[in-house]
Amino acid sequence: MKVYVARHGQTEWNAQNRICGRTDVELTEEGRRQAEELAESLTGRGVDVILASPMKRAIETARAVSRRCGVPVEVDRRLIEQDYGIYEGADRLDPGFWAVKRTFAVRYPGGESMMDVAGRVYPLLKELKDRYPGRTVLLVCHGGVCRVIRSYFEDMTNEEFPRWSVPNAAVAEYELQ
Repeated sequence: MKVYVARHGQTEWNAQNRICGRTDVELTEEGRRQAEELAESLTGRGVDVILASPMKRAIETARAVSRRCGVPVEVDRRLIEQDYGIYEGADRLDPGFWAVKRTFAVRYPGGESMMDVAGRVYPLLKELKDRYPGRTVLLVCHGGVCRVIRSYFEDMTNEEFPRWSVPNAAVAEYELQ
């Protein structure tokens, strides 16, 4: 079964290089353009199911694909971005943020660890096989969640994992067996 994983389009916080987890920001004009380009790139790829994070930026991106593919958007809370706690809104290069980002079992103060995110995302991926056998599923989510999903399908070293990132409105393709 094919699974596409897309990150939402650009937000103002992305453009400002700010950490954005649970703050519910909308897409910029550039983000809306990116969402339309994503939708165009997925046209004709046989998307049967679209699951999206409940955050505005992910839903708006998913709806652009929905309009093109004629598939309704279903919201799944397990795709919500990681809770970055006290680092929400901080600069992405903040040393404290990076110290926690490199330690998977440590929670951001007031937030979640990467293992917490994997604890909700991995079961969703396993569930897709039973819920949508033989169908093509698109997951529209966030950078941190995309990283965890990649780690489900591909091995990543401890050094590679925190540094791996995905551009806004980029899509990856995986085979779920």
